[in-house]
Amino acid sequence: MNEILQKIAAIEREQKKRAEHDHLARYNAGKVKHKKQLAFHRSKKRNRWVFGGNRSGKTECGAVEAVWLARGTHPYRKNKKNVSGWVVSLTAQVQRDVAQSKILHYLRPDWIEDIVMTSGRKDCPAAGVIDLIRVRNVFGGISTIGFKSCDQGRERFQGSSLDFVWFDEEPPKDIYEECRMRVADREGDIFGTMTPLKGLTFVYEEIYLNPRGDPQIWYEFMEWADNPFLPKKEIALLENTLDETTKQARRYGKFCTREGLVYPEFDESVHVIEPFDVPAAWQDMIAIDPGLKNPLSAHWYAVDFDGNVYVVAEHYAAGLDVDGHADAIHAISDKIGWKRDSRGRLSALIDSAAEAKTLASSRSVSELFYERDILVNPRVNKDVFGGIAQVKRYLSRTNGLPDLYIFKNCVNMIREFKGYFWGSGEAPVKRDDHAMDELRYYLMSCPRPARPVQEKTELELDKERRIRRLRRKR
Repeated sequence: MNEILQKIAAIEREQKKRAEHDHLARYNAGKVKHKKQLAFHRSKKRNRWVFGGNRSGKTECGAVEAVWLARGTHPYRKNKKNVSGWVVSLTAQVQRDVAQSKILHYLRPDWIEDIVMTSGRKDCPAAGVIDLIRVRNVFGGISTIGFKSCDQGRERFQGSSLDFVWFDEEPPKDIYEECRMRVADREGDIFGTMTPLKGLTFVYEEIYLNPRGDPQIWYEFMEWADNPFLPKKEIALLENTLDETTKQARRYGKFCTREGLVYPEFDESVHVIEPFDVPAAWQDMIAIDPGLKNPLSAHWYAVDFDGNVYVVAEHYAAGLDVDGHADAIHAISDKIGWKRDSRGRLSALIDSAAEAKTLASSRSVSELFYERDILVNPRVNKDVFGGIAQVKRYLSRTNGLPDLYIFKNCVNMIREFKGYFWGSGEAPVKRDDHAMDELRYYLMSCPRPARPVQEKTELELDKERRIRRLRRKR
């Protein structure tokens, strides 16, 4: 009996010891959860990125994701054995201090089959630089987590076939592209966790702006306030040490130049919404920024009863003549059931530059649109700074919700919002700003809330009938 009790006690001690080291089991398992970390893990996309401020919890995402995949215990994905992946850091020292440390934190010692060191001793791996870890997979196989550093050069990233690559901070473009080749044949995953301190790099251009509309790209911004485990006193202390531009990157994980974004208030998770059928009473106006060689930008604007503005459709194209643009605008209007006058004509605001005559015609662009049943009004307010202030007012969330929403299908306006920066002077950079211009024209026209359509009383209907009879007798 004594022997049995001793064995039971030994088992209990071992269970307690393992529980103390099982940090993975405690990850986001309590009452308080980091919701954006969970959103990252739940996404099924194959190219996922977390743009986060320092201490926002972004690195935890990458480490846990890598360990789940290697162990075959990912709660939101199809698991398999014999998984092979890389963890890519900027340098070997950064690897040791950050990504490697996090991986060892979440890997229980009894899950490790073997460790191969680049430098240091494998009985004390945290003090050295790890080459790879062999991990016991729950399906009976052995997975490998290899460690690479960008300072090794692109050639050290060739040859392997991988199931995943985790970039801890932003890699050089050639290494990113090489790693994409490594996961191609296994239909593996790329995921990155980074603070965008380098400005408008290829990650900004290819991932954040996503100009080709890659459906496998997913990203999330993660800031200090998103981390429920970061004390508010610490947030206040950190915030007081940063200038506004640095704060955009180090707190909010935002891409910025030293001149900064024109609209840092724009938040894709708040201002971009799924399309819905807009009531006819809300339909207000089309706004156009003309362009023939440059893109012509046209958007359809609606206003609800509370004064909220919705950008519900877009036409954005270059290389078309007025006929081509007019046909596209009419086609989109027909598709969404946009209002027309009694003669089937559309109404629109347009940049006053459209009043100028074209080289190919004695008539102005405004006149050409007018002849094609698009009644453009060139009398718009072009005050840039007043217009920017007006857009900021609509974007702001002083009462918890903004007054401006953009339908998800208006991809070019969304892209321009994300890439609209102040120049070195006191004006925004004049590049990819066509949608930004016509948005200002529209909001400076002071759109009024739509009025609910009231049913007419019998007395009003009788009055209208009498007026029509009198007019017919004249």
